[in-house]
Amino acid sequence: MIVRKARLRDRPSDKTFDIAVGEGKIVSIKEHISEHAEHEINAEGNLVSETFANPHIHMCKVYTYLMIGEEAVRAYQESGMSAAMLAIEIASEVKKKYHESWIYENAKKAVLESLRFGGTYLRAFVDTDTKAKLEGIKALLRLKKEFQGIVDIQVVAFPQDGIVKDPGAEEYVEKALEMGADVVGGIPWIEVSPEFEDKHIDVAFELAKKYDKDIAMLTDDAGDTFLRTTFKLAQKAYKEKWFGRVTANHARAVATYSGPSVLKLAELARLAGMSLVTDPQTGPLYLPFKQMLQLGVNVALGQDDIADAYYPFGRNNMLEVAFLASHITWSMTLKDLDTFFDMITWRARKAMNIPVCGIKEGCPADLLVHNYKTVYETIWYHEPPAYVIRNGKIVVKNSSESKFYI
Repeated sequence: MIVRKARLRDRPSDKTFDIAVGEGKIVSIKEHISEHAEHEINAEGNLVSETFANPHIHMCKVYTYLMIGEEAVRAYQESGMSAAMLAIEIASEVKKKYHESWIYENAKKAVLESLRFGGTYLRAFVDTDTKAKLEGIKALLRLKKEFQGIVDIQVVAFPQDGIVKDPGAEEYVEKALEMGADVVGGIPWIEVSPEFEDKHIDVAFELAKKYDKDIAMLTDDAGDTFLRTTFKLAQKAYKEKWFGRVTANHARAVATYSGPSVLKLAELARLAGMSLVTDPQTGPLYLPFKQMLQLGVNVALGQDDIADAYYPFGRNNMLEVAFLASHITWSMTLKDLDTFFDMITWRARKAMNIPVCGIKEGCPADLLVHNYKTVYETIWYHEPPAYVIRNGKIVVKNSSESKFYI
């Protein structure tokens, strides 16, 4: 394959380049490649980027909003997120109806949406506890196998209702790891005391070390300046030398911290090699990500939810997530938009502990051919790319043509 007349982010903006692909990798990038290939795509001077990654999405809950109702989303978003824990308790009722069959169908729809919009890496949080049991895990492990090599799905065994609060959840998480789950999940802030928060984190690390797994936790997801589980998670990652293998999602309470506390957290996260994932579109508080990035901490964007008890929208479109983040955080300069693009490409990969390569010779040919020349326009319109290429093969072709009968 050759992708011709591609505009690349790390090359001069007044020039286009041809990208030659062979055996799933990029073999050559030149202003013009004279040879011809079996498949040729004319990018027409539009942006070509690496594919998108989504490091945080609750895949067992997608499209359940109408099933559970709006009480949880109201509690989650009102009163400065002071009732976030109540929202989780309300939302957990849907797990009484969990069954692999319908979770599989809903999650498959979400995976296909991700692929249509150029997302080829997903970190799927799946409730794994005494209510959900292993129904969601079974569904997502099926999808992981089915989409292997097209969409890489990291399955997170996630004890949504706590570990100490939910006796028996630890055993379900371990069983999920034995079945093939990729990541140990956690939500320590949901526990009812600092001692129980510590126990929650300790259990997760014991399992991660036993099965050699990465860790992804939801931390401090409420408007409470006293929440400190993001600190605790980073401290444990540093102590256990689990460098580059731990991610904290949300950390919304950091928005209420004093300046010195934010600086301390940033230094600790940097020492631990811990990434942060923020989802400004799903709650009224969000991590001060600009400051964290300036202080050298890796931060990515996540979809978080699709039509569930916490957020009634979402399409697994990471460009849309970047577009919303730009508005919500009043970050609209060209530099801001480039930063958001990083947060859904290489920074998101780093948060998922996936090797970062980019568009260079020898890198995997995971490419998106967009419909616009610049990052600015691409985020502005947040449309599906013209082509999604994975491992050197076209896996999606989206038509941008519209017919009008006026």
